[in-house]
Amino acid sequence: MKVLFKKYLVIILILLFLVAFSSSYNANYITKLAYVVAIGIDTSDKNTYSFSFQFTNATSPSESGNAEKSPSIVNTVEASSLSTAINLMNTYIGKRINLSHCKVIVISEDIAVNGITNQIYTLMNDTQVRPSTNIVVSKCTAKSYVENSKPILENLITKYYDVIASSSKFTGYTSNATLGNFINTLECSTCNPVAILGGLNSEKVENTSDLNHNEEDSTESNESTISGKRGSENIGLAVFKNDKLVGELNAIECLSYLNMNNEVEGFFITIPDPENNDEYLDLYLSPTKPVSVTLDIINDAPFIKVDANYTARIYSMKPDAKYLKNEVLKNISNSCNSFLESTFSNYLYKTSKDFKSDINGFGKYALSKFWTTNEFDKYNWNDNYENCFFDVQVNTNVESSILLTET
Repeated sequence: MKVLFKKYLVIILILLFLVAFSSSYNANYITKLAYVVAIGIDTSDKNTYSFSFQFTNATSPSESGNAEKSPSIVNTVEASSLSTAINLMNTYIGKRINLSHCKVIVISEDIAVNGITNQIYTLMNDTQVRPSTNIVVSKCTAKSYVENSKPILENLITKYYDVIASSSKFTGYTSNATLGNFINTLECSTCNPVAILGGLNSEKVENTSDLNHNEEDSTESNESTISGKRGSENIGLAVFKNDKLVGELNAIECLSYLNMNNEVEGFFITIPDPENNDEYLDLYLSPTKPVSVTLDIINDAPFIKVDANYTARIYSMKPDAKYLKNEVLKNISNSCNSFLESTFSNYLYKTSKDFKSDINGFGKYALSKFWTTNEFDKYNWNDNYENCFFDVQVNTNVESSILLTET
C-alpha cells in the first residue's frame, strides 16, 4: 500500500512540474531580443514620423575586458506611429524589440511645438516602457541627438543616460524629467509639464553668463567656456502648456525651477563682490528648510509670496579679503539675497507672463481658496496664471570657508 502511494505521489509531482515549467518553452532568451536604450522621434517629409532606435549589443562582450566601451547601434525607420515602426524594425533586424531597458525618449522641437499627446499616450500604453524613462526635447533632430550621445566617463550607454539626469541634484542645471511625471502633470489641472532640454555640443561652447551674474553686469571679466567633443548635452528645460512646447529655460532658470520645487540639495552661484565691484565671489548654497509658498487671490488675480532660506559658504578667496569680519559677511549675504530675489522673480514672471504655464504647480495652493472644485474649475487656473503677481524674499546666512581664525 505504501509503495502504491509513493508511486502516485511521484506521478503527481511529475505532472505538477510539467505544468509549472511548460511556459519555459516559450521563454524569450537574450539572443532573441533587441534591447532599445533610446528612441528618437522626428518629423518626416511624407506626413509620417521618423523613429530612431538606439540598441546596445549585449551579446558581444569586449575581448579586452571592461575597459572597452559597449557598442551601440542606431537604426531609423519612417512610419505613421511608434507601434508600426517597432513592427517594421522587428522585420529589419530579425529580432524582437524590447523596450524594458529604454532610458530616454527624445522628441524633436518641431514635433513638440505642435503637441505630443499621441506619442506620450502611446508610450504610456506600452507595458514595457517604464515611468522612470526620461523625456528630452532636442533643439537638433532627435536622430542627431541619439547618434551623438556617447559616454565619456562610462563604458555603458545605459549608465550614461542614468547619470546625466541625476546630475540635477548637485548642479541644478537640468531636471530629472520622466515620462511618469510628464503624464501626471499633463492630466493635472493645477500644473503643466516640463522636459529635459537637449542639443548638440560644439567643440567650444559658451557657458552663458547668466549662470554667473545678472545680464546688466559686464560679462567681459567673467567669460567661461566648455571645450570638448562630448556630442549631445542637456542644459535647461523645455516648458509645455498642456502638450505643446511654449518655451525653454536656461541653466539659471532651471535652477530657479528646482528651488521652487525643493528638488535641489545644493548649488553654486557667482555674485558681484560687494567689497570690490570688479571682482566676483563663488558661493555654494544649501537650503536650510523647504521653500515656503503662500497664495492669495486679490481682485481675481493670484498673489504668490515665496520665502526661501539658505546657508552659503564662500569658495573663492583672496589673500587680502576680510571674510571673517561680520560686517563683510553681512554685505555678502545682502548681495546674495538681492541676486537670488531678482533671479527667482525674473524666472517666475517669465513662466507667468511669457509662457503662461504653471510648471511649479502653484495651482495646488489656489485650491484652498475655493469652496468647491466646481468653483475652482470655473476660475480656470491655467488661464489665470498669467495674471499672477509675485513677492520673493530670500534670507541667506553666508559663512566663510577659512579654517584659520584671525588673532
